[in-house]
Amino acid sequence: MAAKQAVSNNRIKLFEEMEKKFDSKNVQYFKKLLTHKDSVVRTRAVCILAEIAGENAVGPISKVLKSDDNDLVRHEAAFSLGQLGFNSGIPALAEATKKDKSLFVRHEAAVALGVIGSEDARETLSQALNDESEEVRDSAVLAIANLDYIKTVNRRNKFTSMTGG
Repeated sequence: MAAKQAVSNNRIKLFEEMEKKFDSKNVQYFKKLLTHKDSVVRTRAVCILAEIAGENAVGPISKVLKSDDNDLVRHEAAFSLGQLGFNSGIPALAEATKKDKSLFVRHEAAVALGVIGSEDARETLSQALNDESEEVRDSAVLAIANLDYIKTVNRRNKFTSMTGG
C-alpha cells in the first residue's frame, strides 16, 4: 500500500510540474514525457502535446500510436490525432486501424479517421468493415457515414469533425 501511495504522490508532484510546463506551452518537455515509464504520464503527455503543439504534434503522437506498449496510451494517441484533424495523421491511424493488436486501439483509430473526414481514409475504413471485432466494424461504419456526409455536402467543419465518431 505504501508503494502505491508513493507512486500517487510522485505523480501528483509531476502533474504540478506538467501544469506549469503546459501554461508555458513547453512542447519539448511534453515530447520527452512521451517515453516516461509511467503510462498515466504518457497518456496525459499525448493529450497535452496535441493541445499545445498543433500539427507539430502529429509526428511524435504517431510514433506513440505505433510503438507504445500500453493499449490505453495508444488509444489516446489515436483519439488525439483525430481531434487534431490533420491529414498528416492519416497514415499512422490507417496502420493502427489495420494492424494494432488491440481492438480498443483499432476502434479508436477508425473513429479518428472518420473525425478527420478525408477521402484518403475510405479504403482503410472499407477494409475495417471486415475486422474480426464487431466494435471495429461498427466504428468503420460510423466513420464511413461521416465521409459520405462530407462528400455529399462538400464541406468539412466543426460539425463534421464532431460527428465522425
